[in-house]
Amino acid sequence: MIKLVGKTNIDFVGKRFAFFGLSAAVILAGIISLSVKGINLGLDFTGGTLLQVAFEQPVAIGQVRKAMSDAGIEAVIQSYTGRNAYSVRVKGKQDNVNEVANRIIKGFETAFPGNKYTEEKRDYVGPVVGRDLAKKAMFAIILSLFGIIIYVAFRFSNPIWGAAGVLALAHDVFVTMGALSITNREIDLVVVAALLTIAGYSINDTIVIFDRMRENIRKFPKMPLGQLINVSVNETVSRTIITNLTVLAVVLILFVFGGDVINNFAFAMLIGSIAGTYSTMAIATQMVYQWENKSRR
Repeated sequence: MIKLVGKTNIDFVGKRFAFFGLSAAVILAGIISLSVKGINLGLDFTGGTLLQVAFEQPVAIGQVRKAMSDAGIEAVIQSYTGRNAYSVRVKGKQDNVNEVANRIIKGFETAFPGNKYTEEKRDYVGPVVGRDLAKKAMFAIILSLFGIIIYVAFRFSNPIWGAAGVLALAHDVFVTMGALSITNREIDLVVVAALLTIAGYSINDTIVIFDRMRENIRKFPKMPLGQLINVSVNETVSRTIITNLTVLAVVLILFVFGGDVINNFAFAMLIGSIAGTYSTMAIATQMVYQWENKSRR
C-alpha cells in the first residue's frame, strides 16, 4: 500500500478532551446559527413554483434579481454556469402555479424587452407534498442511523462500539447541517442525499479502524485499551488520509467547477468528508475508550 504518511505515534486517547472540545465548539456554532437563522429549506420541502428560462442575450444575475424585485416577486434565483440560464423559485403555498409563472415571465419581458428567452422548465410542489417529503427525508436519516448502530453492534458484538460509531455519524451530519445554516445554503432532497452519503462514507472508515482494534485485541489481549486504540488508529492513519484525500479531490472539483446545480450537494459532501475523516480518528474511537472505562469502573 502507498504510504502518504509514515509511521505515526500520536496519542489520540490522551488528546481526546481537546478533540471533544473542538467538536463541541463547532457544533455550538451550528446550534447558534440554526437557532437564529434556522434552516433554509428548498422548494422540495416548502412547496412553491419553479420557472427556469434561458436568454439569448447575456443577462447578469443582478439584473434578474432587480427584475423580480420590480415585479414584486420574492424569489430565490439560481444561475447556471456556462449558460445564460436562470431558475426562479417562489416558495410557499400558491393557488395557481401558472399565475405565478406568468408573473415571473412578465417581469422578464418588462425588464429585458427584445431579449428572447426559452422556457426550459416549469414545476410546482404543493405544500402537502413538501411536508410529506420532509417527513420521509427525516425518516430516511433516522432509519439509516438506527440500521448502522444495529449493524456495528452485531458485527463487533458490542453495543458501545455501535453507539460510538453512530455518535460520530451524528457529529458529521450535524457539523454539515451547521455549515449549511451558517452559509445560508438551501437544503433540498439532493442535499439530503449528500447527508446520507456522508453517513455511509463515514461509518465505512470507522469500521476499518474498529476492525484493526478487534485484530489487535486478539493479538495483544493484555494491552491496555488506551494503548491499543492509539496503536490501531496510528496503523490506519496513512490509509485513512489517502482514501479521504481521493474523495476530497473529487468533491472539491465538483464544488469549484460543477456549477450551481450541484454546488450545495458538493459543499455538503466537502464539509461532511472533512468532518468524517476527523471523527473517525478523533471521536468514534475516543468515545469507545471513554465509555469502556466508565463501564469498567
